[in-house]
Formats: sequence, structure tokens, C-alpha cells
Amino acid sequence: MTINQFIKKHPHLVWSTKNYNQLSTQSIVEAVLNYGDWSEVQEMIKILGIDKTAELFKESLEDKMGRTNYRPEIANYFNLYFNRHV
Repeated sequence: MTINQFIKKHPHLVWSTKNYNQLSTQSIVEAVLNYGDWSEVQEMIKILGIDKTAELFKESLEDKMGRTNYRPEIANYFNLYFNRHV
């Protein structure tokens, strides 16, 4: 399964679009980490691998203006999670 097939299976995570093939992998990771449940997060990690998922997550936190689309508690949790497991 590809990441785009995964998001088509879970449209409730990206309610702002129906054009799932146009979504970037980083956008999908952001949606799943912010709004997905634990089983959806684990399924996405199986598809992308934990290293790639962590890389995309950390890249999105490195905005020069300090902006991020992750809620603070989500950013903190996954920072701790990826630091421990990657």
C-alpha cells in the first residue's frame, strides 16, 4: 500500500480535500499525527518507515518563522517518541 492509498482509506483525516493524489507525503504525515488514532499512526509508520516519518515530522518543525501546524502537545509527544525510537 502506498501513502496515497492509505489516505484514501482514511479521508476523515484530510477533510479539506478529495484530491488525495495531490497531497504531499509531508501533508499526510502531518494530518495523521495531528488527527489520527494510534492504529492509523502505526499503519502509516509501517508504510513509510519510522526513519522517513521522523524525518518528515522534524522537517516540518524547522520553519524559520517558528510556525508549525502541529498542536503543541502533539509536537512534544512525537518529538519524544521519535527521539526514543529512531
